[in-house]
Amino acid sequence: MSDKSLEQLKRMAVFTEVVAAGSLTAAARQLGMTPSAVSQHLRQLEQALGLALLHRSTRRLTLTEAGERYHAGCAAMVSAARSAEQALVRLRDEPEGELRLAAPIGFGGLLASALAPLRGHPKLSLRLLLDDTVIDLIEQRVDIALRIGQLPDSSLVARKLGSMTRLLCASPAYLAERGWPAHPQDLLQHDWLTGRPHNTGVEMLELEGPGGERETLRLEARVQASQVTAVHALCVAGWGISMAVSEDDRQALADGRLLPVLPGWRMTDMPLYAVTPRRGEQPAKVRHTLDLLAAWFARHDSSAIGSAARSANSSNSANAA
Repeated sequence: MSDKSLEQLKRMAVFTEVVAAGSLTAAARQLGMTPSAVSQHLRQLEQALGLALLHRSTRRLTLTEAGERYHAGCAAMVSAARSAEQALVRLRDEPEGELRLAAPIGFGGLLASALAPLRGHPKLSLRLLLDDTVIDLIEQRVDIALRIGQLPDSSLVARKLGSMTRLLCASPAYLAERGWPAHPQDLLQHDWLTGRPHNTGVEMLELEGPGGERETLRLEARVQASQVTAVHALCVAGWGISMAVSEDDRQALADGRLLPVLPGWRMTDMPLYAVTPRRGEQPAKVRHTLDLLAAWFARHDSSAIGSAARSANSSNSANAA
């Protein structure tokens, strides 16, 4: 839109305010302008239209026939602009509209709990995009994405929510058949399951022992799956050893369907981030949701899976030996 068109819209708004206020002086007071500036806007508007819009007298202003017709459209324009502004104010101050949140598939149950307070905002709808592959936030119009691990440099804004404990685990049937690894090097003789199907199938695993010693292993995956739920199911079914990272893994460790492997050795916790597209002031739906996620992860730290594993290990220490 040209500068000339923008000036014309401004004059239309001034004209509407003059009609509503009933005088140039009252309109100038409402607009924060001088009466002479208001009068000049009206003269320029009438000159541009080639028609008189107002009858001016010392006592009052009245609309001409052209003014009556023109005022209806101008008033509708101003009303629409005010409605649009009010809608943005609500969006800024109150969670409403559609919230698009992307996360790994295994986070479905977690998000149902963490985002439960959002049910109290009836004008807000939620769309969860659950996928273990990284999606384009801009293309998919995603407001917030949860991502695990170190983030590459990008135009995204990241907020760290916490860390996730990673543990090695396998099913009782698999360990009974293949034996319990006593040292990280023993893992080289076992079947490895991974949730990274797009790499070469080789994963570098770094472990720290109880005495501070470190082992770095190059593991070739027997099975690669694009979803952690599939890795979990394969692990429970006895296909091999995997890293416990999901809520399903935690439950399976707690009830004995999975057992911790090499419990004396640990991997570095993986950071968990909420990322958003880089932009100015975030709408209320995004700010509110980020605060809910941060509060939830502050209450549920990375020890959740570790606690389940320690509980399972205490009842299976004899087998591990």
